[in-house]
Amino acid sequence: MTQTTRMTLAVPSNGEGGMEVERSGHFGHCDCFTLVDIEDNAVTAVRIIDNPPHQEGGCLRPVQLLASHGVTALIVAGIGARPLAGFNDVGIAVYFDNQLPVVSDAVAALIAGQMEIIDPSAVCGGGNH
Repeated sequence: MTQTTRMTLAVPSNGEGGMEVERSGHFGHCDCFTLVDIEDNAVTAVRIIDNPPHQEGGCLRPVQLLASHGVTALIVAGIGARPLAGFNDVGIAVYFDNQLPVVSDAVAALIAGQMEIIDPSAVCGGGNH
């Protein structure tokens, strides 16, 4: 019996979200999250959830939001130390990429094993990015 690999990936997105939109440079300030269900290295579903304003729960609000939607992995181009610790605490793997500006390209790179878990030394210092 082969083992099935499943993941629900969140990608911070600009505008309406989706596979062909531009990724947001900082997850906390994105318009929405594109959620991508991946099974055995294939995209099986895509859905969009809005990112509530920072004032509604601070920088840990996206952690709770994504965890409540079953997210198991996140791709960021920037993140602060506090939300990174929050994602680690709830078991969401955080990958770093600031080279691929389109959601579908970032998803393809993750599926191909071309992305690394973020190094804690690469976190943002806070403030506006």
